[in-house]
Amino acid sequence: MLFEWLKKYMPRGIYGRGALILLVPVVVIQIVVIVAFSQRYFTDITRQLSRGVVAEIGLYVVSADTLPPGQVPLALQELDERLGFTSSFGAESQVEDQRLWYDYSSRVIEAELRGAIVGVEGVDFASDTQRVRLSILTEGGRLTLELPRRRASAANPHQLVVWTAFTGLVMTLIAFIFLRNQLRPIRQLARAAESFGRGESRPYRPAGAIEVRSAGAAFLNMRSRIERQIEQRTLMLSGVSHDLRTPLTRIRLGLSMLDVPEAEAEDIAAMQTDLDEMERLIDAFLDFARSDATEDPEEVDLVAFVAAAKERAERAGGVVELGEMPDQAVVLKLRPVALARALDNLMSNARRYGTTARIGLALFERAVVISVEDDGPGIALEGRERALQPFVRLDESRNQNRGSGVGLGLAIAHDVARRHGGTLRLGESAALGGLKADLVLAR
Repeated sequence: MLFEWLKKYMPRGIYGRGALILLVPVVVIQIVVIVAFSQRYFTDITRQLSRGVVAEIGLYVVSADTLPPGQVPLALQELDERLGFTSSFGAESQVEDQRLWYDYSSRVIEAELRGAIVGVEGVDFASDTQRVRLSILTEGGRLTLELPRRRASAANPHQLVVWTAFTGLVMTLIAFIFLRNQLRPIRQLARAAESFGRGESRPYRPAGAIEVRSAGAAFLNMRSRIERQIEQRTLMLSGVSHDLRTPLTRIRLGLSMLDVPEAEAEDIAAMQTDLDEMERLIDAFLDFARSDATEDPEEVDLVAFVAAAKERAERAGGVVELGEMPDQAVVLKLRPVALARALDNLMSNARRYGTTARIGLALFERAVVISVEDDGPGIALEGRERALQPFVRLDESRNQNRGSGVGLGLAIAHDVARRHGGTLRLGESAALGGLKADLVLAR
């Protein structure tokens, strides 16, 4: 339970945790050293010096108690010259107790004075930090004494605290600089990995400790293998597309040149329709497998980009509304071709399964959300996760008779969103009542 409670207040980043690991032992050691040293050194020395002062003050008290009143001033004057005190006899008001809150040695002095001398009325440490004033009520009258502070306690006891704190602060700053330099390669590796997750190839050079360099080299090798694999897959799929289109074109040309009776013309038209469906299947599969992984990111104004997607959807047919849009320009580094394909797929689904579509753009602190809504039947909650998988057709929630599809529209949009460091969320449209697809892009 204690560790669960502490986790709420612990730093999340590696720099904060490293600084905490470094700072806590330093502070604890300084506190232990200061407390132990002050108790065993300053307290003992102050107590010994105070006992000597008590013996000297005892001479004043004996003189005030035993000598005739006329001889007391001369005796006190002689003691002042020998001991370096300042005394007065017969004062009307007593000295009030005064002490600074951080003056811990004054407590030891006062305890020694009150414990060994009878009649101590008050001890003043605050009026003059270099001297101690006290008043003693003797049998002959009130005796007021003022003595140097260094006679009763160690000189400048706070210097230990000051020097310890100053040295600890300087060494902590040096350690922070060293720690930051050691953690910089880790942050650079994290940024490079995060950028690669969004589809960007950020320049990175391994640096830092041996373990960090090893991790950086492994990341570079992994990134190179993934990029090589994507490039090879794209080339392979392009070859497959070319090899498949050639026989399909020959078959289409052969069917168009056949001279058949009218009774068989319907069969020929059905075969041509099947060929068209095969070409659409090939195009959809290539779009999903490629996802424009080789496209270089560039800065895109999403406000104008969404408006262009709305115009393309309107030209394709159907009613398209423009939803909520930000007032200022929203510029992000994206892959425009891949993002346009994802929006076109979402808009195509909205037009296919509904009569009205709406597209909007919302701006948040760390993300941008492009929303596509329709007034169709929507997708049930239990089927939304399956709908994002490739080649999945939800016949129960989406009417396939209203248009052909191969189950790749949402999968392509989801893959494009993940390549931009985001995701695709499916929900229910509050305005139109159908499906709401939120294309989330990281800023």
